[in-house]
Amino acid sequence: MTARPAPTDPLADPAATVARHPGLRHAPATARNRAPIRDALAELLPARPCTVLEVASGTGEHALWMARALPHVTWIPTEATADGQAAINAWRALCPELADRVPPPMRIDAAHPPWPGDPVDGVFAANLTHIAPWAATLGLIAGAAARLAPGGRLLIYGPFNDGGRFTGPGNAAFDADLRQRNPNWGLRDRGAVDAAAAAQGFTAEPVRTMPADNRLLVYRKG
Repeated sequence: MTARPAPTDPLADPAATVARHPGLRHAPATARNRAPIRDALAELLPARPCTVLEVASGTGEHALWMARALPHVTWIPTEATADGQAAINAWRALCPELADRVPPPMRIDAAHPPWPGDPVDGVFAANLTHIAPWAATLGLIAGAAARLAPGGRLLIYGPFNDGGRFTGPGNAAFDADLRQRNPNWGLRDRGAVDAAAAAQGFTAEPVRTMPADNRLLVYRKG
């Protein structure tokens, strides 16, 4: 779907890039899940030039890689802290050719919408709902409802339970570990997320099954 990146592309092998730039933060999961997410987004986002707001962008590796893989997309990263924004800007500095489509990260908190800015075509969040209190998921949905243009989609990637059941053997242990670390964390049930999205006027679309027992939940704004 996309051309193979040049050997000097810092996103081609993030671990090697971090070895050359020890101050960079690296989220290994982004390199494992980015291609399946890209394939889904290529189908779900408009084919015309469009804009995606990513909530809780982490290191910013997804933002930059997706902008390169989907050249019609402007990808707005966000983080809740100045430290998080700095981590994203460190990666942005290595990819100056993407600066026009990956602007400096906004400082927003998922749990406290609304967020400033113009309407967008997509709101995306990866691996957020299970490592934050439930209020962050509710805020993500409410914020997306306010920020999306009509017909835009909210796309939530991560592990989810389905009907109160774990979708894979590793998810039960993962959930237990999360709840031991913080009782407000843990895998969310898809039905609860669907209900929260419906309360904000979203229509649930078919769930995408992703590798490693993950899901991509898709909601369309009316």
